[in-house]
Amino acid sequence: MAKTSAIEKNKRRRKTVANQAAKRAALKAIIMKQDLPIEERFKATLKLASLPRDGSKTRIRNRCEVTGRPRAFYRKLKMSRIALRELGNLGKVPGVVKSSW
Repeated sequence: MAKTSAIEKNKRRRKTVANQAAKRAALKAIIMKQDLPIEERFKATLKLASLPRDGSKTRIRNRCEVTGRPRAFYRKLKMSRIALRELGNLGKVPGVVKSSW
């Protein structure tokens, strides 16, 4: 089995979340309806549990698009602080000006 990088794994998770989103939302709506019988809600819970874990939105990790670093991530720029600093110094990020770093 070939080793996959964390970036590839995260991309695969994003696709799975997009494919499973409607199905998961429908099952969660059934589970939350208090007027339905408990047996039907329990069946929906079991179906939700049988879906792939990577289909859950909480499994996605924000990663730098330049380096793949998961920490110190700026959402607006989609990159980590380290990549931002390097590209900012080179003048490749629009609107970022080198101060006294």
